[in-house]
Amino acid sequence: MMYPSSKKLLKILMLAALVLPAQTLLAQDTLEAGKKLFNETAVPACALCHRLKHADAAGEIGPVLDELRPDADRVEKAIRNGIGQMPAFTTLSENEIKLLAKYVSEVAGK
Repeated sequence: MMYPSSKKLLKILMLAALVLPAQTLLAQDTLEAGKKLFNETAVPACALCHRLKHADAAGEIGPVLDELRPDADRVEKAIRNGIGQMPAFTTLSENEIKLLAKYVSEVAGK
């Protein structure tokens, strides 16, 4: 078995130290952007109807997303097509739909 030299190991650790905080910041930015979409950007705002702890949303019309814990595909389909009383969100861009679906699927139930 070969072990990396001390210099090589140090380089790997330094690179990891640079990359991991950047990924954490990116993830945090994504969560904040998703939360803003959920609470403000989508019209009507998702928070008006849905309850979602991470978004501090206390809507009482639609399903409680923390209990439902939908995956991103399910959320994306509901946003695009509407479901039940929920309308389709035709004013959101492709990127906004994907970001919102990812946000809800990642924070619901946590």
